[in-house]
Amino acid sequence: MSKRILILCGDYVEDYELMVPFQALQAMGHTVDAVCPGKKAGEQIRTAIHDFEGDQTYSEKRGHNFTLNASFDSIELASYHALLIPGGRAPEYLRLNEKILATVQHFAHANKPIAAICHGAQILSAAGVIRGKRISAYPACAPEVRQAGAEYVDLEVTRAITDGLFVTAPAWPAHPDWLAQFQALLTQ
Repeated sequence: MSKRILILCGDYVEDYELMVPFQALQAMGHTVDAVCPGKKAGEQIRTAIHDFEGDQTYSEKRGHNFTLNASFDSIELASYHALLIPGGRAPEYLRLNEKILATVQHFAHANKPIAAICHGAQILSAAGVIRGKRISAYPACAPEVRQAGAEYVDLEVTRAITDGLFVTAPAWPAHPDWLAQFQALLTQ
């Protein structure tokens, strides 16, 4: 059964963590809307490519321009079945936006599936919706996950975890597992 999925993104979102789910979920038959505060459908955001090249942290390179297909200010949350939050640098500043936090809270309180990957957990933590949950994220986000009252789960970079209606993963190499678990929630 086709679902309507909302993706929250912004400038310097992780390229793979936005583009791959955006396309894969559509290929699975879902309707996917990507929105960014302060931007309208047809406008673009810039992405960043994060890679694991043996340094103490990930490297960052300029990604692509991504064209938004919906306007943040006109979304009707009740019309969506699920939420997806990619990582990258965007969550760092998106979590400061009260409407972003209210959006996440809407999905959590309405018991709708939420998929977050990498630094997307920063938004979940700031929204206060993960207390008591088992949540994975990029390891640098572990303190925020714990401070939000969740158990940080340190997974292999290719793995994901589902706890209730939350599907989380450490980074884009987990896409096959993360998207399969999210799809399982969408088809329940």
